Amino acid sequence: MSTFALSPDPSGTTVSRRAWWALVVLLAGMFMALLDTSIVNVALQTIRTSLNANEATLSWVISGYALAFGLLLIPAGRFGDRFGHKWIFIVGVSVFVLSSVWCGLAQSSTELVVARVVQGVGGGIYVPAVASLIQLMFPGRIRGRAFGVMGAVIGISTALGPLVGGLLIQAFGEAEGWRSIFFVNAPIGILTVIAAIALVPGGAEGKRLSTDAVGLLLAIAALVALLVPLIEGEDLGWPLWTWLSLAGGVVLLIGFAFWERHVAKTTTEPLVPPHLFSHPQFTGGVLLAFVYFAAFTSIFFTISLLWQAGLGHTALESGLVSLPFSIGNIVGATASDRVARRLGRNVLSLGTGLVAIGLISLWLLLWLSPTQDLTNWGLLPELFVAGVGSGLFVAPNARFIVATVDNSEAGAANGVIQTVQRVGSAIGIAIIGSVLFAQIPSSFAPSKAKAAQIAQQHAAGGPDAIKHAIAQYIDHGLAVAFGNGAALAMLTSAIFAVCAFLLVFALPKKVGLE
Repeated sequence: MSTFALSPDPSGTTVSRRAWWALVVLLAGMFMALLDTSIVNVALQTIRTSLNANEATLSWVISGYALAFGLLLIPAGRFGDRFGHKWIFIVGVSVFVLSSVWCGLAQSSTELVVARVVQGVGGGIYVPAVASLIQLMFPGRIRGRAFGVMGAVIGISTALGPLVGGLLIQAFGEAEGWRSIFFVNAPIGILTVIAAIALVPGGAEGKRLSTDAVGLLLAIAALVALLVPLIEGEDLGWPLWTWLSLAGGVVLLIGFAFWERHVAKTTTEPLVPPHLFSHPQFTGGVLLAFVYFAAFTSIFFTISLLWQAGLGHTALESGLVSLPFSIGNIVGATASDRVARRLGRNVLSLGTGLVAIGLISLWLLLWLSPTQDLTNWGLLPELFVAGVGSGLFVAPNARFIVATVDNSEAGAANGVIQTVQRVGSAIGIAIIGSVLFAQIPSSFAPSKAKAAQIAQQHAAGGPDAIKHAIAQYIDHGLAVAFGNGAALAMLTSAIFAVCAFLLVFALPKKVGLE
């Protein structure tokens, strides 16, 4: 069994150059996986037209990835403890790369959704290994610096997704350019695998493998039972089965909780240790992670569809709209560790407060302004403020939540938090998508009476003038519908953000950030 002794200094105040290069490799993998949580947003409209996808499919493309990603985090961490985090990382990146190529080659919307789920599985396999390897490679204060860099990468990668996606689609064409956002993972992933083999240390703790298969199946069944009606319900008119599925999902979640309590009383290790939730602050922190990521990830979904499907802009223009958020996120993430040392828990209050202010301002702008008058400049200050807040929150939040439990429980707590973040993203997209698409009628064609009125008003200009007037009427109706839907969706995201702000006060005021 290999060793993780990469520190040349017994005091643990320095590490070898190889450890820092290994960190670069690990964070390249994490960047790739988290970039794909948001990069797809600007491709949704081109996927819609290219594959003739419906609204529910667009939600599944994002939620399916996030759900599979989240559900694999905990069992993948357990496999890493048993067989070595290095090889779990390499296997996961390999699955991610192959499924990315599959996504790019997909010929139907159903095939794309399935490939995205497999891609999420790959990400869920290898992302837990990143934190575990950092824990093993870096001692003391240096570990805090490494985790600070990881936190910044998490926020920045998610924020840059729309811009990177827009640039790629612009470069390779609006019609089929969406495929490039998946193909680009292949060269990056291959280089990451090669570098990981050479630089990342091996070794395993040799822990007894306990996957709690029943618990995992109950969790999957519960979340799928909740997600399916949330995504499909609006498109189908909320038939009886959607309500039964929601109720069944709640029942399965309760069953999962009882099962985990049962497993904890035996010699088997549960998927989610119930004793973690004996700490009220930890429970509040988990809810905080859930509602924040439900608000955070859905921002790009709403803006991208409004900008492209509603206003007819390109994917690159949609990505540029999100640029102020990305810049703000980088600013906030860069300063987050320093601000956390000075303000303690208040860094999270400040972060969620700024996000709430930004989203409430966005909602008011979308609600009060004529949709067709919206410009990039109009959204700039609101998105920048929300971006700074997100950067301040995302990097240090897990450390404050983990601090609510004993040090011996930190590993399990971190796994639960990462899972809840991804599940929050999936549920958030499902809810926001349902709210947004509820305002979009199936047809924008004018009624016979309205068409006759338009024809009468433009008869002097001939058939071409009438066609142009009808096209303008349809475009206006499309913009107004998407504007109304985006305003309600942004209000929902803002409510999530306000709830996150209130939940911050459940956490301890100070944690060890050394």
